[in-house]
Amino acid sequence: MSDEDDLEDFEPDPDDLEKEDDEKETEEWEDYRKEGEELPEEWMPSPLTEDMMKEGLSLLCKTGSGLAHAYVKLELKERDLTDIYLLRSYIHLRYVDVSENHLTDLYPLNYLTHLLWLKADGNRLRSAQLNELPYLQIASFAHNQITDTEGISHPRLGSLDLKGNRIRMVTGLDPQKLISLHTLELRGNLLDSTLGINLPKLKNLFLVTHRVRGWCRKEGTVGARMPGF
Repeated sequence: MSDEDDLEDFEPDPDDLEKEDDEKETEEWEDYRKEGEELPEEWMPSPLTEDMMKEGLSLLCKTGSGLAHAYVKLELKERDLTDIYLLRSYIHLRYVDVSENHLTDLYPLNYLTHLLWLKADGNRLRSAQLNELPYLQIASFAHNQITDTEGISHPRLGSLDLKGNRIRMVTGLDPQKLISLHTLELRGNLLDSTLGINLPKLKNLFLVTHRVRGWCRKEGTVGARMPGF
């Protein structure tokens, strides 16, 4: 079976989906911002290494024609990373967790065109922008320094978590491109309105903002994640 067949058939198991304690996380993030709006300016450079990759890789699967195999799951949580350039070479990765590091951008992930699941919470990201990833279905960028919603255009993206950032206005969420997006988490931002949220497939919208306080849920779940992360 080819990579494409595996990716087309991917569906998160409802039994493996878990609702995170969103209100607690949002309160913790607000407390952190009150203590000091500016995060530390400098971190010692700490690039991703081959040894870290060996420790973090798992889940051996078939690739291409089915005659070769590669690890498709990577966990790099809490490694103090400032650079993940090495990921450019690991094109078969499907599940990636780079949360709780010091990353300021994710551009090496643009090369991971088989990516299904991404968690990049708790970094220093100012944008969630990536090239269009054709198979990406679940993405979380919670508790970063993201200021806008531009550059998010993945056609199979179903769940997007942007809580605990610095977003003041929702822009760039194109309903013609985000044709699968059903869950959007925006609590803990600086929004004054819901202008810019015009997504016909959206079922779950979570907001706690300056003028729009509360949350809206029609059906489904929030905080979907793969088991083992």
